[in-house]
Amino acid sequence: MRNVLNLFQSARRNRTRRPPNQGWYRSESCRPLSVGQIRERRFRTVRHGLDPAEVHAFLYRVAGDLALARRDASRYAEENTRIKAALKSWQSRFTPGAQR
Repeated sequence: MRNVLNLFQSARRNRTRRPPNQGWYRSESCRPLSVGQIRERRFRTVRHGLDPAEVHAFLYRVAGDLALARRDASRYAEENTRIKAALKSWQSRFTPGAQR
């Protein structure tokens, strides 16, 4: 019995480790999910499956959160660009030798 257990343990140790995403990768052509894709997603109904109303309510909630996050990210990117431009302008005005 101990030999059988050792076989399973050694097989488990020798197994190659997969990355956390199970070996899948995102190619350049694969774009992130859009809000519309989340809201329009439909699932098969099965006999003892999940409640479709709850699934759709959750998907709408996730889509709403995603929309807010993307809006905030674009707003922060615009603000970041504005601050960088202002800093560059300020540095060019107050750098020693710039007023020669």
